[in-house]
Amino acid sequence: MGKSGDLEAEEARKQKYGEMRKKAGGTDHKGDPTDLKGDLTEGPVFATMLLFALPMIFGNLLQQGYNVVDTWVVGHFVGSGALAAVGSAFALMTFLTSALLGLCMGSGIVFSLCFGRRDGEALRRSLCASFVLVTVTAALLTAAALAAVEWILNWLNIPPEITDMTREYLVLVFAGIPAIALYNYFAAYLKAIGNSLMPLAFLGLSTVLNIGLDLLFVAVWGRGTAGAAQATVIAQYVSGAGIAVYVLAVSGEMRSAFRHFRVRRESLLEIANYSLLTCLQQSVMNLGILMVQGLVNSFGTAVMAAFAAATKIDAFAYMPLQEYGNAFSTFVAQNIGAGRRERVREGLSRAFLSVILYCAAAGAVLWVLAEPLMRFFISGDEMEIIAEGVRVLHTLCPFYFGIGCLFLFYGLYRAIGRPALSVVLTVVSLGTRVALAYLLSSVPGIGVAGIWWSIPIGWALADSLGALFLRRTVFAGTGMRS
Repeated sequence: MGKSGDLEAEEARKQKYGEMRKKAGGTDHKGDPTDLKGDLTEGPVFATMLLFALPMIFGNLLQQGYNVVDTWVVGHFVGSGALAAVGSAFALMTFLTSALLGLCMGSGIVFSLCFGRRDGEALRRSLCASFVLVTVTAALLTAAALAAVEWILNWLNIPPEITDMTREYLVLVFAGIPAIALYNYFAAYLKAIGNSLMPLAFLGLSTVLNIGLDLLFVAVWGRGTAGAAQATVIAQYVSGAGIAVYVLAVSGEMRSAFRHFRVRRESLLEIANYSLLTCLQQSVMNLGILMVQGLVNSFGTAVMAAFAAATKIDAFAYMPLQEYGNAFSTFVAQNIGAGRRERVREGLSRAFLSVILYCAAAGAVLWVLAEPLMRFFISGDEMEIIAEGVRVLHTLCPFYFGIGCLFLFYGLYRAIGRPALSVVLTVVSLGTRVALAYLLSSVPGIGVAGIWWSIPIGWALADSLGALFLRRTVFAGTGMRS
């Protein structure tokens, strides 16, 4: 098609999109969050993505900040054994809630597509279907987790000296699973319509409350790991209930959906289509991490404590990239719903460039500060733990661009209706990590260092495959479902 044909096609798209907005009533629904500047289909591509992503990134940093404080409080006021117990429990909870997070992420894609098309009726149907699926999943997960505590302790190779405190911590944090579901359901809706600010506000409230209660329960009242768990669960319920009340108060779409609550089979199937593979991807990813945690546990409490502290620092540096990938996914989904695929291609190049630049800077900073940061968590006389934690960080931080690009691939393939590709990339990344971790750590002379080196190798293989898929989908003009 020539230049004149391209211009005609673009004008036709704009006219059609304008008619859809006019037919749907635009965004003039008073009292609805869609009144906020959440349209990602207009404006400068990179600035639009960045402004939408920043609150999500800040929210992630708040969450990581809480994890840092939690780790510091437990490590300094209870001991390295408690730090090892909480570290193992954190990996387990991430795995258990991965199905919930995947379901909310998949639901968010459907919400974004409906918002991009300005189809209010389809959005309300999707909200009802997603709520049912999220609620049922949360109830089943909570019941199963509480019933399987003893089996979990054995499977994770928890050392006998910290078994009791790990059990106590797990039973308490499992009670927070419904709160996690509540927050993520309503946050997924707000993010899908371009409102990333209010989820940040409620996450900030939860983080501040969590830190305050941590200090009170553990440092002042001496409740140990149980106090840390109680602080977490209370904060989770406050943020979950708070965001639910807010959305129901200001969103006409959400109130209408719940007032005329009706679950349609086609809506359930659509949510399932976008969510099941995303749930599988999240579960596979966190199962791999949990299996690595089990291997780490077999090397004893000192290595467990080093890994727990190092992964908190590590997550603070690179986990904001996960939220950037999630923001990019919403950007892509809205623009596909609006028929603006040229913005998807432009956003793709800008997103990858910004991720690579960030990773280079973050990796350099962490390389220099690795030892001082480990000393922040671990007492200065625990030199073995500090040295092992520094080795973990120095192995991973030069390769952060690998996980950063992988998060973008995950977000892209979810948004274009190809979540199976995200599952494949996850299997390659985590499968490689787990296999190499067990293989290399058993080699004399390599030992536990093999666990750390397996991580960036897995990232590299998955990124190579992701780039190959990219050429055959987006750049080939195929693979995008409208």
